[in-house]
Amino acid sequence: MATTDMPRVLDCSVESCSYNKTKSCGAAAITVGYAQTCTTFIPLSIKGGLDTVTSVVGACQKADCVHNSALECTAESIRVGAMTADCLSFELR
Repeated sequence: MATTDMPRVLDCSVESCSYNKTKSCGAAAITVGYAQTCTTFIPLSIKGGLDTVTSVVGACQKADCVHNSALECTAESIRVGAMTADCLSFELR
């Protein structure tokens, strides 16, 4: 899977994340963990990440999601939100 084929992170409503740039993600790539949460989430007051980036899902550990194939996300795009940085695009297989 080429980087351009990787699922985009459309938006992120987790304002307490250091990578959050006005409801968009400033990380080049994120990982969705076993608990359906964005494990790239960092709750620091210091803002990080890139100013201009189209964030993508680099890996997904949520093997019971319909979008997961060989630990890669096959969704066209995802949304991240809630207080715990959940992948809101998760669908149980």
